[in-house]
Amino acid sequence: MNLSDTKTIDADRATVYAALLNAEVLQACVPGCQEMTGSPENGFEAVVVQKVGPVKATFKGAVQLSEMVEPESLTITGEGKGGAAGFAKGGAKVRLEADGDQTILHYDVEAKVGGKLAQLGSRIIDGFAKKMADQFFSNFQDALGTPSQEVAATAEAAPEQKKGWFRKLVKS
Repeated sequence: MNLSDTKTIDADRATVYAALLNAEVLQACVPGCQEMTGSPENGFEAVVVQKVGPVKATFKGAVQLSEMVEPESLTITGEGKGGAAGFAKGGAKVRLEADGDQTILHYDVEAKVGGKLAQLGSRIIDGFAKKMADQFFSNFQDALGTPSQEVAATAEAAPEQKKGWFRKLVKS
């Protein structure tokens, strides 16, 4: 499964790049992430609980960052094992483009699964992988701040969400 998209983030490239290297931000943005430890240099270890169709599994995995060109781009690769449910692995190439005070985040995601998960069928798996990638990058966008024209619409739709919490944390 391959997926490409862009997100506009209301933060400068250096802030966005720093957030991509931060374990706390990554944990908050990965759907179902229970735990995230590690560092950009040595990689991160994560525990993620997800339900894919009728299969619910706890994945324990590792995430590595490579091809890091600060503050322009990096590659994220990861692999998780979910016991009897099978495994998931994939990666994302992320490129950051400055656009005034904002950053345009471009991503290309590739994902593969095996074991029981692979038996669910490619439509279910592809839909789930797309949903996970979209959720991660949308959560990431929300953590740093959505562009001002989108903030009002998003705030009306979900007023309980706190936008830009990472950016506020960095500034304090």
